[in-house]
Amino acid sequence: MKKVFYLKTCGTCTKILAKFDLSEWELREIKKEPISAEELAQMYAQTKSYEALFSKRSTQIKARNIDVNSLKENDFKNLILDHYSFLKRPVFLTDVQIFIGNEKKNIENLENFFGAK
Repeated sequence: MKKVFYLKTCGTCTKILAKFDLSEWELREIKKEPISAEELAQMYAQTKSYEALFSKRSTQIKARNIDVNSLKENDFKNLILDHYSFLKRPVFLTDVQIFIGNEKKNIENLENFFGAK
């Protein structure tokens, strides 16, 4: 399995995706085709944390008046399944590895994975 979950309107996502040869990857635009419970379970199996997959920068947090500090694991899971913007992105998912978000260390790990350095 090789999947990338991203948002096409996110400039950071498109910039990161452009760095790599993704011809053998399934690209999933999460606004058009939201993440399924099964896919989220596959991500959770590798991270053991829904919070690690949760975007604390989602505009929906303020819009819904959510107190992120009071959320439990199941709350993170339900919010991610409820609205695409709660998924930290991009997410590169393989059978053995997962790369989440746009932090510098994650991008370095992706570059090493793709041999892009």
